[in-house]
This record gives sequence, structure tokens and C-alpha cells, in this order.
Amino acid sequence: PAVLSGGLAAGLAEVLADMARLWWCSTAVLPLVCLVLWGFVSFAGAFNTLHFFRQSYPSVAPSDAPAPVYKTYYITQQIDHFGFDLDLTFKQRYLLSDFHWAKNGGPILFYTGNEGDITWFCNNTGFMWEVAEELKAMLVFAEHRYYGESLPFGEESYMDSKRLNYLTSEQALADFAVLIRSLKESIAGAQDSPVIAIGGSYGGMLAAWFRMKYPDVVVGALAASAPIWQFEDLVPCNRFYTVVTNDFRKHSPNCTKSIQNSWDAINRLSSTDEGLSWLSTAFHLCSLLKRMEDAEMLKSWLSETWVNLAMVDYPYPADFLQPLPAWPIQAVCNSLQDPVLSDKELLTGIFKAANVYYNYTGEAQCLNISQTATVNLGDLGWSYQACTEMVMPMCTDGVNDMFEPQHWDIDLYSEECFKQWGVRPRPSWITSVYGGKNISSHSNILFSNGGLDPWSSGGVNYNISDTLVAVVIPEGAHHLDLRYSDTHDPPSVRQARGTEVQYMKQWIEKFRSGH
Repeated sequence: PAVLSGGLAAGLAEVLADMARLWWCSTAVLPLVCLVLWGFVSFAGAFNTLHFFRQSYPSVAPSDAPAPVYKTYYITQQIDHFGFDLDLTFKQRYLLSDFHWAKNGGPILFYTGNEGDITWFCNNTGFMWEVAEELKAMLVFAEHRYYGESLPFGEESYMDSKRLNYLTSEQALADFAVLIRSLKESIAGAQDSPVIAIGGSYGGMLAAWFRMKYPDVVVGALAASAPIWQFEDLVPCNRFYTVVTNDFRKHSPNCTKSIQNSWDAINRLSSTDEGLSWLSTAFHLCSLLKRMEDAEMLKSWLSETWVNLAMVDYPYPADFLQPLPAWPIQAVCNSLQDPVLSDKELLTGIFKAANVYYNYTGEAQCLNISQTATVNLGDLGWSYQACTEMVMPMCTDGVNDMFEPQHWDIDLYSEECFKQWGVRPRPSWITSVYGGKNISSHSNILFSNGGLDPWSSGGVNYNISDTLVAVVIPEGAHHLDLRYSDTHDPPSVRQARGTEVQYMKQWIEKFRSGH
């Protein structure tokens, strides 16, 4: 499984991440893609000694936006919240801004960090910065354990399954709950502040689950692009890749047909040494393809490329995963208009299409098929999570989608996980602990999903109750609503943000009326 995140120390991180990606890409298991979104701080009250900080400046706010400031803090957390035998702790990083906060009970918007460096998610979640003034809210961005700087065992955190045993969504939610309690106890005026959880992708799943498991801690949650139903058989396993295909088909049926025909073209060329050499040169690869197994890596890399393009098909230039033009799928499909070309001509077009994603700036000297997204994403940690509790069945049939046929094989998946990590997945655990589709007893959760986002296939796309509400954004890609607003935003995302703010105001008002 590939992902969005990163954060081990240099050297060790690169080696381990490359090992993880090489392993996953070379297996027969269908590669899963990751889930992949500012004011000076001063307090009347003091933090206790568990908190330390330094001041930082976000770098990706629009040029016409003010340059806000946040501070970076660290809180001491238990490595194991649910046992009493292991009394070890680690430093969890979080970012905080109270520039617009109404200090006597003003709300707290709490970002439930996902699989990556928290500063990256902070800088890509402009929605929170934009609504902070209107809601007079404090902003907190909490880093997920085992990512970024929040490493329970330092550089040894990924050394073995014994150390990784505490990398679970349940432990991460407990971290968030402990952090919020500490903030309320240590910041003057925050004791009666209503807290709203906000997250995108895996972070959106955590936001929803946070509200479900800790309704006394957060009064509501905005779960953007959160595939909480992409487990067991809650949704068909082929739906994810069908959405990806439809995104490309909207621009041109010839585009999807060209991609569909490219797999056999690669197979034919990779059957000879001459063909492998040609593929290496044609795709400007950093490392030569030397055997057919390497060609499987090339195909896996291309598959993830098309998926990532569907996730970030934004209406304006953006660099969430890579620097890209507006509506990047349209730019990609311009090179894929004739699906009946010869193998080499067809794959030359495939290279041009992939080059839009990997080298839009023209700065890349060669293309590295061991990497598909920003280094801010922690693919190593996510591969472990996907091998334990985050088991999301996916499959393709080559008929309703543009990918090579591949069925979901949990036995093979389990064997590969055991080879890599020495653990076996528990496919039914997430539905057991969080309820699957039986969540109607919960309340105050907004599930926003974009019609262009393949992760919407495992999301909540209809209202479950008056307080479990779906916000559908037909022209939206991956958590577009959490990004900074832009003049090119489609009307549906503007309306979605307005709806989200209105619900937040209702939750805040209801909380205050009960106090």
C-alpha cells in the first residue's frame, strides 16, 4: 500500500521507505494507495512542563492571504494507553495557533493528524485557517504517533513488530483525547471550549471515529474524504478503481482505452532484454529495468500514478502530492487520444502523460518508480497499518475499469504481510471496533466526499440521520473542501464549506446552551 506521509530521520527513513515500496510493488497484491490536507500564540495561563514549543511559519498559504504564525509544542504521551505493564512515554508533536481565539470559551478546531508530517497537513488545510476568524477558534494540529517527529522509540520505532505494536488508530485517538484534556487544563479560558475534530482521508476517518469513541471530548466532527466503509464487504472491492477510470473517461474514452491497452504493450516489450532497455530509456527511468519483475514495478508505479491524479484533480494548479496544472487529468489525456497505436508509440504517449504528474516543472532529470507522492507521506508506517487493522479490500476486473484484472486475495495478502512485518492482518477488526455501517446511534458527524475522489467509494455518501450528514461535492477531488478557497473553486465546494460552517456553529451553540 502506498500512502500520504513521512518523517523518519534522514538515512534510516530513506532506506526503510525504499525497502517498503520495493516490497509492496513487487508482490502480486494489488497496490493500495494511501489515504490521502497561523497567528502568534500567547496565553494568560501557562503550560505545564510536559509542553515545549518553537515558532514556525507556514509556507503554502495563497499569496494574497496574511502570513499567520503557529507554535510547535510537544506533550509527553504513554506509548501504551491500554495496558499498565509498559510504563514508557514519548513526545507527541502538535501545532497551535490562538490568533483569532476568543479566550473565554472560544471553540477549538482540532485536526486529527494522519499518516505523515503534521506540518504538511497543517499547511494544506486552509479551510481551518480561513474559518478560524469567523468562529473565533483556536487551531490545533496533532501529529499521529509514529509519523513526523512523534516517534515512540525514536529511530528504532520501525525496527520490528514489537516496537510497532502500538501503531494503531485506537492508540492515536487516545493520544488526541489526552492532548485535549491537557490543553483544557493548562490554557486559561479553554476549560469550557467546545472542540470540533477535523480531518481528511485517514485523518477524516480518525475524526469520525474520535467523535464516536470520545463524544465527551469533541462535540462534532468533519470527516472529509473518509473511507470508513472501505472494509470487509461493506462496499464492492472494485468500486475504487471504477471511480478512477470514470474520472479519465469523462475527459476522453480514448484516454481510458489507451491506458487499458498499455498493460499488454508493457508485457510484450518486457519479454525481451531489448524491450526492457527501450522501456527504461523511453520512460527516462533513474534505474534500468533488467527483468520482467522490474516491469511489474513499472506497471504498479503507473497504476498509482493514475490513482493519484484522480485524487488531486483540482480545478487550479496545486502541489499537494506533486506540482500539477489545473485539472491535471485533462492535461494527461491530451497525450492519450489514439489507443490503437503501435506498442512503442502508445507507451511514448503513456510516458508523456506520466511526465505531467512527475515532471510538470521540467526539473526532474529522471523518473524514480519507487516513489509516487511527496516524501511528507509515511508509506512505511502505512504499510504496517495496512497489514494489521487498516485492511481495505480492492480489486479490478479490466472491464469496468482501465486496470489489469486482479482479484482480492486475503490469504496472499496475509502471507506478504507476514513476510514483511511478522504480523497478520485482522480484516474484521475495524468494523468490530467502530461499527461498520451500524453507526446510527452516533451524532454530529459530517461526511464530505468529492465525486471525483476514488476514496468516495468507501465513504458515507447519504444521510444516515439528521446529525450524521453527507456533504457531496460532485466536482470535488480528495478533500477539496479542506484546502484553501480559490477563485476557480466549483460552486459545489463553496456550498459545501458553507454547510460545514453552519453545522459547526450549531454544535458550538448547542454545547454552550448546555453549560
